[in-house]
Amino acid sequence: MSNLTLPLDITSLHRAFEAGEWTPGAITRYYLDKIRANRLNAWLNVSEERALEQAARAERILSDSGGKVPLARFPLFGVPMGIKDNLAVQGEKLTCASRMLAEYIAPYSATVVERLESAGAITLGKLNLDEFAMGGSNENSAFGRSLHPTHPERVTGGSSGGSAAAVAGGECLAALGSDTGGSIRLPASYCGIFGIKPTYGRVSRYGLVAFASSLDQVGPMTRTLEDGTRILQVISGVDPRDATSLVMPAITRPQASPLQGLRVGIPAEFDGEGLSSDVRSSFQDLKERLTRAGATLIPCSLPHITHSIAVYYVLAMAEASSNLSRFDGVRFGNRAATAAGAESLEKFYAENRSLFGAEVKRRILLGTFSLSSGYADEYFLRAAKVRALIARDFDHAFQNLDCMLSPVSATAAFRAGEKSSAPLQMYLNDLYTVPANLAGIPALSLPWSRDSDLLPIGMQFMGPRGCDEKLLGIARSVEKLRNGGAS
Repeated sequence: MSNLTLPLDITSLHRAFEAGEWTPGAITRYYLDKIRANRLNAWLNVSEERALEQAARAERILSDSGGKVPLARFPLFGVPMGIKDNLAVQGEKLTCASRMLAEYIAPYSATVVERLESAGAITLGKLNLDEFAMGGSNENSAFGRSLHPTHPERVTGGSSGGSAAAVAGGECLAALGSDTGGSIRLPASYCGIFGIKPTYGRVSRYGLVAFASSLDQVGPMTRTLEDGTRILQVISGVDPRDATSLVMPAITRPQASPLQGLRVGIPAEFDGEGLSSDVRSSFQDLKERLTRAGATLIPCSLPHITHSIAVYYVLAMAEASSNLSRFDGVRFGNRAATAAGAESLEKFYAENRSLFGAEVKRRILLGTFSLSSGYADEYFLRAAKVRALIARDFDHAFQNLDCMLSPVSATAAFRAGEKSSAPLQMYLNDLYTVPANLAGIPALSLPWSRDSDLLPIGMQFMGPRGCDEKLLGIARSVEKLRNGGAS
């Protein structure tokens, strides 16, 4: 079967099953073989036994249904997927790419994983990331960075860099990522795939190791928008185990939204200097195509997002400081060998927490400082107030807009090591993505073009809070524009 055409999307996979060209077992073994080759260092743990058992079950179901894929019961039937390794999968390692959790086995599965597997998806294993999802390049993993599928000297983006590399590099059909400040959209843009950060609260965070609880959101990363939509439909929905989970209308099958008369906001703050010439050219190309298709481009302003990077890094680091306090070698996490001879409790904790990498330590220290006595009002509370103003800016702008458009990043994927010694430059890489997290709105990265080095460039669409389905419909029409079709 390996000589047959490899299905590259979910619909093609299901057709191949029904035609007898591939079986769930054969497609699972194909991907497991690719993963074992470890070409991209995208996988931290391979769930071979789990995957083969799920594939065998899928084959029995397919046989019992007369060779027809039972989509009504299993919309993701036989789809081989990877899971970012900050999401729990029962009985499998959950490392968060950290020495602190190198041998930890998850006692339960995240809600999103339960929903995927109940829908028929096959869990291939856990994917590489920046340690505890803290980073924008995937260079902060304790187990080495993932390699860009077409340009190994470049970064994959972070923190969901392993997820993006595995999908773009053909090591799984789809993957889950998490997005706190752009960690789905940046890797998707850098690697040339689709990724969406849903409205905050649409997808359960139960079983996601928290980085910044008020910002984190789980979403799909796929080769096509259609596949991403199907996965989002499965993982969305209220979850009583997540106190931040919201009751929202279910996402159905979004139809392409007419571009004629579409009101597209172009935030002045996102259309300024700093864009590479290739990204600027791609952005201009998309705007021109939208105009020719009948869309109305409307200049708008989000005055407070000029503070978004500062606000994000105060709030995110403060929440990280609180969330990661449990990893101390007593309640959770590995115990450092040097801690055994510690002469004081303070020294004991210090030795254990030395297992964190440099970037995680930096964020914990900065977050602890911003929450400390005498500084909380000046930093954390002030940042929280400005965050509310940023959300209000979006709400006000969307009263007269259907969506907003911007680049995902100012450049295509940069070279590994290029920004490692300059944390502030790395943080500024999130300039176009963090506002959506601060406002809790849906935002997606749609692959659009390539630069002069043939590196992918993605474009970002943002929509009003709760309007994920409408945003997907708009993106579907834009995808047709990219492919030269009618809108």
